[in-house]
Amino acid sequence: MSAKAISEQTGKEFLYKHVCTSAAVQNRFRYASVTAETDWDRLAQDHPWLLTERLVVKPDQLIKRRGKLGLVGINLDLEGVREWLSGHLMRETTVGKAKGVLKNFLIEPFVPHTQEEEFYVCIYATREGDHVLFHHEGGVEVGDVDAKAQRLMVAVDEKLSEDQVTEQLLTQVPDDKKEVLASFIVGLFNLYEDLYFTYLEINPLVVTQDGVYVLDMAAKIDATADYICKAKWGDVEFPPPFGREAYPEEAYIADLDAKSGASLKLTLLNPRGRIWTMVAGGGASVVYSDTICDLGGVDELANYGEYSGAPSEQQTYDYAKTILSLMTREKHSQGKVLIIGGSIANFTNVAATFKGIVRAIKDYQGPLKEHEVTIFVRRGGPNYQEGLRVMGEVGKTTGIPIHVFGTETHMTAIVGMALGHRPIPNQPPMDAHTANFLLNASNSAMTPATTRTASFSEPRTSNDVTPAKKSKAGLPAAKATTLFRKQTKAMVWGMQTRAVQGMLDFDYVCSRDGPSVAAMVYPFTGDHKQKFYWGHKEILLPVYKNMADAMKKHPEVDVLISFASLRSAFDSTVEAMQYPQIHTIAIIAEGIPEAQTRKMIKMADEKGVTIIGPATVGGIKPGCFKIGNTGGMLDNILASKLYRPGSVAYVSRSGGMSNELNNIISRTTDGVYEGVAIGGDRYPGSTFMDHVLRYQDTPGIQMIVVLGEIGGTEEYKICQGIREGRITKPVVCWCIGTCATMFTSEVQFGHAGACANQASETAVAKNQALRDAGAYVPKSFDELGDVIKTVYDELVANGTIIPAQEVPPPTVPMDYSWARELGLIRKPASFMTSICDERGQELIYAGMPITEVFKEEMGLGGVLGLLWFQRRLPRYACQFIEMCLMVTADHGPAVSGAHNTIVCARAGKDLISSLTSGLLTIGDRFGGALDAAAKQFSKAFDSGMLPMEFVNKMKKDGKLIMGIGHRVKSINNPDMRVQILKDFVKQHFPSTQLLDYALDVEKITTSKKPNLILNVDGFIGVAFVDLLRTCGGFTRDEADEFVEIGALNGIFVLGRSMGFIGHYLDQKRLKQGLYRHPWDDISYVLPEHMSM
Repeated sequence: MSAKAISEQTGKEFLYKHVCTSAAVQNRFRYASVTAETDWDRLAQDHPWLLTERLVVKPDQLIKRRGKLGLVGINLDLEGVREWLSGHLMRETTVGKAKGVLKNFLIEPFVPHTQEEEFYVCIYATREGDHVLFHHEGGVEVGDVDAKAQRLMVAVDEKLSEDQVTEQLLTQVPDDKKEVLASFIVGLFNLYEDLYFTYLEINPLVVTQDGVYVLDMAAKIDATADYICKAKWGDVEFPPPFGREAYPEEAYIADLDAKSGASLKLTLLNPRGRIWTMVAGGGASVVYSDTICDLGGVDELANYGEYSGAPSEQQTYDYAKTILSLMTREKHSQGKVLIIGGSIANFTNVAATFKGIVRAIKDYQGPLKEHEVTIFVRRGGPNYQEGLRVMGEVGKTTGIPIHVFGTETHMTAIVGMALGHRPIPNQPPMDAHTANFLLNASNSAMTPATTRTASFSEPRTSNDVTPAKKSKAGLPAAKATTLFRKQTKAMVWGMQTRAVQGMLDFDYVCSRDGPSVAAMVYPFTGDHKQKFYWGHKEILLPVYKNMADAMKKHPEVDVLISFASLRSAFDSTVEAMQYPQIHTIAIIAEGIPEAQTRKMIKMADEKGVTIIGPATVGGIKPGCFKIGNTGGMLDNILASKLYRPGSVAYVSRSGGMSNELNNIISRTTDGVYEGVAIGGDRYPGSTFMDHVLRYQDTPGIQMIVVLGEIGGTEEYKICQGIREGRITKPVVCWCIGTCATMFTSEVQFGHAGACANQASETAVAKNQALRDAGAYVPKSFDELGDVIKTVYDELVANGTIIPAQEVPPPTVPMDYSWARELGLIRKPASFMTSICDERGQELIYAGMPITEVFKEEMGLGGVLGLLWFQRRLPRYACQFIEMCLMVTADHGPAVSGAHNTIVCARAGKDLISSLTSGLLTIGDRFGGALDAAAKQFSKAFDSGMLPMEFVNKMKKDGKLIMGIGHRVKSINNPDMRVQILKDFVKQHFPSTQLLDYALDVEKITTSKKPNLILNVDGFIGVAFVDLLRTCGGFTRDEADEFVEIGALNGIFVLGRSMGFIGHYLDQKRLKQGLYRHPWDDISYVLPEHMSM
């Protein structure tokens, strides 16, 4: 949602902080908020004016007309305020149809004034600009301001001047107040624009000799502008409408939504209700709510919500478990139903999202059965057959009644089944599997004749292009009637390879001569080529860093498909409109601030460019062109016969519902000629009427389907067009959102524009107006397909439409990745891993989530145990590993590894190069003795050799005993590192057999030479063998294998890396220059004949 209401306190805070006007704004920041938890002594201390001034108190919970409802306490002292609140605070009250508890109140100074000093001002946004309303009589009795007020419309991108305000708004204001009011209204308008308000009303605005007082204020801001206004807004809390509680689960889902590229919404309507929904898609979620209410379930409808935009399995799991947790808290005498519905997805992997839901169902199977929950599922889209299979499977394994349906079942049929209005089929028919569509199922592999790309009902023409009409000088450029044709070439902004491949596959099954995508633009890489498939063969498409180069090299491109993010969509669209070759732009991004969208619309109108979107999946013209992911994958393209044109054109707001219309129209008529989803925002780039008029003027289109929506008044233009005879083709129309009038409190549906601000914007009012105008309007969405079929059959009967013979399309090979997703093929993995998995919502170390690692305080030793040994080691083992890392971290700058690191650092090399230089010296002679010592001592001990026999054998073989000997330390000057480790090991290890053996060897070697001690490498080596063998986590073979594969040397490498990095940083910090070894430290020994 974009426009969100804010509390009066928040609105006034914005105004007092940021308004810029010469008018003296009084009582700045003089307000105090009161709840049931308020400490009154602290409140008076923070706001001393409460003790000295007369006060006003009122609820701050988005309640309109508080004065008329007797909800304002006026001219009270603080004690009077407390007494007044005792009768109102935490009391239930009814406002309109909404019943709620008064919880939040605002106290402000009382402003003595006369009726003549009260004024009314309001600013609100429309598609064309911002309207400023002013009335010289404000206050409680202001009445119908729409009829009374002076008004002024400030067009998009234009400014408001004080002269305009004075001349057009202040005609009935006393002269002595005009200057103050003009300055304040201009300042207010600038504030409204700068802080991205969409609605701002002050009533009354009081003007006295002292200045301006803002008494009561109501406001909405464009929440999508948060990334622009964050510095000025701060952290804004959006209160729920009065009569609906703010639940922590709603906040949790809102937080998930904010952190995700997908869309996740949840509104609790009646937590005790028995009908719960989990619907995919913004438009579909409204349709399901409508159907539930139509069938009498409004009082039992527990929630409204939607998940869409390809959420991950984990995100869907989190969403689903929240719903299941809520619905299994209170039992219902009739049991409960959960409707898991959705339209046919365009790009969401249904199986992946359903797997998340299945996980949640398994987790809650006990409570679900206890609460007698029955689940009804209907879905279509990519891989939906697998999704339905796993959903049906979980019903069988858990014993929960789950009824599963696919695209063969009307979208909302499951609502009638769930509410007992229609029977549940025993064996629902299942459509063919995705693979059957993509692999060649027909006997003939020939490519069908291109004649089928002509409409079923129009004669073939050599060219179906309708060029844009030339506009008269000074007038906006006229827009093209035909947006897409067989030769259309598009440019794609963004590295959306899956969407582009989908477009190319569509082109191929439509028998286009070549790809519809000419190039891609992606500013974050250099110019390069990207590989795609054209049928069976591979092709390369150019990718450009900047749009100018792309446009220059591809003058044939006239369509831009923008996958730019909500932050960059505005700039990239404005840039694209600088090139006259572009006549259509599709903007996919959702959440573009409305002010930016209106600027794009204005520029597009001036340049004759058609914008589809924002917040859309795009559009499709069967046999010609499709935008991005529109129409879904090839299985749906083929099932809905979108590879060739039919006779029916449609326009909808919702992308998901447009795909559902593809399905409905293909089953009830000869198919789709063209379909556009204009997008769910309040101000779509092109309107219903824009496309309906195009369809009216296109010969191949014989009937029009419009799927309207609650909010806005665009559908009334269709009514007008029908009445005036501008639209003569049959129009089937249905506006979704009829349930809104049945709810007691305002509900913001999935689309930003799906909210009625007045009675005429309700879906019920618009459906009736369309019916009265002569459009074909069903009684509900359930009957939409029936009405479409009836109108189509009439057109066939009277000869307007002559159905053509079906011709099969060519087959397209399935992508390897998708074939693997469907389980059709298998291939050995390139490599295997068993220690870590980063693919899910949370990083996992050897099966342990990273949050658990921290919760258990496992430390570095514990993590090393998981990643190296795939074991959760005992606490003493983790401590021993950490001690080993600490004692091996460094041994001064003179050893070879540190020396190399220092030399490399002083040569100006980077950290990685310097560290690598030091690590490369580690081997048998330096640091690499851990493994060798462990192996030598283990072999001798395991073979039963006595320590003396071991020493003698090594001497006889001429081999050094690894881990014995030190250049500096001796039996008389012991290495404290060894002593620290020895004390710990003796205290904590269950057994130290190998260590004891090594210490016996040390007694023999030191008797010959005092520095032949068991050094730190040798000690760690033998102690680690004791640890692996005796900690209880490893078999003997596993322990020996870890020694054999070099795990122990890893301890030295990891520990000493810390020291090497320290030496590198030390040299850089000391700014040491290039190292050159001194001559006097080098013995030059040359052959005699060379030295003469």
